[in-house]
Amino acid sequence: MSIIASRLHAIRPSETKAMTARAVALRDQGIDVIALSQGEPDFDTPLSIQEAGIRAIRESRTRYTPVAGIKPLREAIQEKLNRDHGLTYHVDQITVGCGAKQVVFNALFASLDPGDEVVIPVPCWVSYPDIVALAGGRPVLVSCDESAGFKLKPDALEAAITPRTKWLLLNSPSNPTGAVYSARELAALAEILRLHPRVHVLADDIYEKLVYDVGFATMAQVSPDLFDRVLMVNGVSKSNAMTGWRIGYGAGPAPLIKAINTIQGQTTSHPSSISQYAAIEAIAGNQNYIARFVAEFRQRRDFVVARLNEAAGLRCRAPDGAFYAFVSCAGVIGKKAPNGQVIASDTDFSDYLLDQFAVAVVPGSGFMLSPYIRISFASPLGDLQRACDRIIAACTALS
Repeated sequence: MSIIASRLHAIRPSETKAMTARAVALRDQGIDVIALSQGEPDFDTPLSIQEAGIRAIRESRTRYTPVAGIKPLREAIQEKLNRDHGLTYHVDQITVGCGAKQVVFNALFASLDPGDEVVIPVPCWVSYPDIVALAGGRPVLVSCDESAGFKLKPDALEAAITPRTKWLLLNSPSNPTGAVYSARELAALAEILRLHPRVHVLADDIYEKLVYDVGFATMAQVSPDLFDRVLMVNGVSKSNAMTGWRIGYGAGPAPLIKAINTIQGQTTSHPSSISQYAAIEAIAGNQNYIARFVAEFRQRRDFVVARLNEAAGLRCRAPDGAFYAFVSCAGVIGKKAPNGQVIASDTDFSDYLLDQFAVAVVPGSGFMLSPYIRISFASPLGDLQRACDRIIAACTALS
């Protein structure tokens, strides 16, 4: 077996994509499935951004661009990072990729030698461990359970670091839990990192703008002395309702950014030119719509949390950010469905909800923590109301 084939063999199928695909297949059969499995805002891309993309087409801005992205976009990102976080980057310390995921992928491929370790607090986004494995590294999964607020604590970080540790990967607000690290919590982690100068931080801040009743902080801002050890990753997909436009970006040490650009130059070359011009408007233009998005998500969050806590066997804490509820289903494990099937795991419960009540969610096992289910509330309130009614009915039907 080749090196690549052996690495691919270790990659797990995506639970999120699998559940979404099953939901689509059932819909094609005429079944009224409510899909709460996809992490995608239901809002339209704001009109000003749409118009910027259309204008780029009409102005024939449809040619190849620099691998790192067009300079006006990188300058807009440069200004955004200074405006929002007080951080100063040279334009050559910024790269633009086909979504934040590609920036993460490129960074790990550029920096990991075989056997290098990446500390990943779990539950986590499903792609992190697999990208590390594809790059030849070893994901070190550190369990951060509900009693810890689903967040990494300093002692757990210290225990996970070895001489092979290359990165700490932090996602705040978190997918799947919505947990948000405070400035104080990040500063406590920074105290450990100062003891291990070889360890870098990949800060995935893609849900930065989607926070509720808490502030947002990022490691380079909280601990300026670690600035040269931090790669900040962000994008326009979530906050600006631009998932399909595929624009993410990274800001960090110039040698790392240069290496990322080298890899990107041999893969995608660069993101869509049209999307890049639209992203300038998203980052530098009027963003008043974000407050409306956040207010709508907060209303949906509050509704979903309240309703799911009415369901027998479920327990749902209110997330501080993103648009996911990570729901404990420990209380339904061991119960029987009306057809006699025993619910033995969160995967069984997710299948039960889809097959018998036409609601698609993602089992916590996909995010490396069970027994939970992840519910996206990035759907219209009417759909969430119907879905919660069905989930409550599904729990009531268990015995």
